Amino acid sequence: MSANSHAVSQLLWQGPMCVGWKRDLEGAVYHLANCLLLLGFMGGSGVYGCFYLFGFLGTGYVCCVMWGWFDACGLDIILWSFLLAMACLLQLAYLIYRLRRNTLPEEFEVLYKTLCLPLQVPLQVYKEIVHCCEEQVLTLATEQTYAVEGETPINRLSLLLSGRVRVSQDGQFLHYIFPYQFMDSPEWESLQPSEEGVFQVTLTAETPCSYISWPRKSLHLLLTKERYISHLFSALLGYDISEKLYALNDKLFAKFGLCFDIRLPSLYHVLGPAASDTGPESEKDDEEAREPAMPTSAQQTPPRSPLPASAGPPAPPSRARMSRPDSGLLGEDSTSLVLEDFEEVSGSESFMDYRSDGEYMR
Repeated sequence: MSANSHAVSQLLWQGPMCVGWKRDLEGAVYHLANCLLLLGFMGGSGVYGCFYLFGFLGTGYVCCVMWGWFDACGLDIILWSFLLAMACLLQLAYLIYRLRRNTLPEEFEVLYKTLCLPLQVPLQVYKEIVHCCEEQVLTLATEQTYAVEGETPINRLSLLLSGRVRVSQDGQFLHYIFPYQFMDSPEWESLQPSEEGVFQVTLTAETPCSYISWPRKSLHLLLTKERYISHLFSALLGYDISEKLYALNDKLFAKFGLCFDIRLPSLYHVLGPAASDTGPESEKDDEEAREPAMPTSAQQTPPRSPLPASAGPPAPPSRARMSRPDSGLLGEDSTSLVLEDFEEVSGSESFMDYRSDGEYMR
């Protein structure tokens, strides 16, 4: 034990006893190998950092094999360098395989960065969603219909990737669908998985379009199996439907220039049955207004008998306009008061109209 400790202390404090140093250098291949190994150990992290690291290390160990074969003539140097070079090459092959496996088509890669990456959706989850639509990108030519009102069954869910789609009903333009919006989200949400239905609107491509489509049954199976994907689609579809409602709300306006808001409760009095309830009374007032104020010579009114003493005061007119209280007392805002003033407009006048396509786009 004491002899071993003496040998270790001699190596630490006195250093190795070299019989003689070589006067010539090891050669250029040896120094090239060490330079490559130095560059390899300076690699970073990540996929491309690993490519850098194992690429330089593998090349450096190959140079070590060449040095051991031609200059050092050492079998152990050749074997160890060869094994390390093979390990680096195998690691590079595995990285290439992983990179090719994780690669998506260009359209799906852009879709992931635009729609799912901001929501921090894992790539593996996104691959399951893409696999459900079989990684197929479908196209629509200009003026080609995606769905026809009352004819096309609701059997899929589609997402527009490029182009612009026009939505209409009974020939009346409703709104547009732009890229990265669902084409049939209202129809998807309107039906249960076991129900069937047809489109209530017509979808026509105004420009060359591309889209992806999930079959209804396959997507329902995926949503039932994966709870996270179900919550993700619920959020995306809810946001998409709200965008379509806002697009319809932007088209709802009065002929005198005021834009209505479908969220205002007082709008119900303008668009609801309030105007129709006062229709007969308004017609009666119009007829009374047409009667002449003074009788002519051909028309004489009979003398009126005096009212009996037991008769009470005359009844108030049926449409006596009452003074409106202050808006602060009822908690109403100025918008609701303005909308109540619209009720006084004649019922024959249209309160709403839709902008044309050109005005909507402006």
